[in-house]
Amino acid sequence: MKKAIGLIHNQPIPEGQANWESSADVIAQVEAIETALVDLGHTAVRIPFTRDLGRLVRQIEEAGISMAFNLCESVDDNPQFAAHPAAVLELMNIPFTGSPAAALMITTDKHLVKLVLQAAGLNTPRSCLYSGEEPAHYAHMRFPVILKPQFQDASIGIDQESVITDPGRVPAALRKFYGLYGPIVVEEYIDGREFNISLMGAAHPEVMPAAEIDFTGFPDDLFKIVGYRAKWEPESIEYRQTQRTFPALPADMAEDMASVATQCYQLFGLRDYGRVDLRLDANNKAYILEINANPCLSPDAGFPAAVQQSGLDYTAMVEKIVSFVSTRST
Repeated sequence: MKKAIGLIHNQPIPEGQANWESSADVIAQVEAIETALVDLGHTAVRIPFTRDLGRLVRQIEEAGISMAFNLCESVDDNPQFAAHPAAVLELMNIPFTGSPAAALMITTDKHLVKLVLQAAGLNTPRSCLYSGEEPAHYAHMRFPVILKPQFQDASIGIDQESVITDPGRVPAALRKFYGLYGPIVVEEYIDGREFNISLMGAAHPEVMPAAEIDFTGFPDDLFKIVGYRAKWEPESIEYRQTQRTFPALPADMAEDMASVATQCYQLFGLRDYGRVDLRLDANNKAYILEINANPCLSPDAGFPAAVQQSGLDYTAMVEKIVSFVSTRST
């Protein structure tokens, strides 16, 4: 059945501002999904999400949409509001793609994610939180450590200078990063192979082939991390030498990572599509780094690449996501 589908998306920040590259990527997602929906025979209506909720509700009602594709990653460039568009759609009783508001709210908070993982007995690097007032309790942690903004995504605020080898440098680094990004998670840096595990579905998701980030081209003096430059600055050495691969893996390793990712997907209530980022230490022990509800769907992003490895092209991926919404709303 063909539908009128709203493409609910955040407005990118003006070009030239800090982190514009990651913000503007939402338009690439909108354009690609719009093309796929039209190819599938649906009507696609772009609806930017702003704080003017009265106008937004009128736009949604006037568009006459029967469901929404939720592509919002923030509101007014504030990632802490990432769950609000889903909450509005829930209040309006409009079926939408991706995770529910509660899952988005929890997974936006890196510190809260760590607490939930620890409470569930799932393995994640040790960490603590610096909130700008109390000292961060990192004396018990193994160095190096990596500093991550509590609420940012898309690797904003993460680069080579985020990795600290000398405990004496941590206080000054925390003050600097806190001034830029707010509360900071201090996390033990795991030196090892990095994998992205993509999943599709609901309570019992299908696990896509594991993607590995190939750091073999990294200079020896750089820490092997997927920082902001590695994701968004094509001229950087980090971008050029961070390759996504889909290696053949031993069955037990692949099964272990799939199991860990599935547990995370279920624990946080992810829906339709998601991604779990892992690192393996020297003993192939998996550490959970990130839980990505509603990961990026740009054609060149990791999730569509993993889905393609499973045998679905981009349009078929979009069709499958739409089918999940149709199934649960009937």
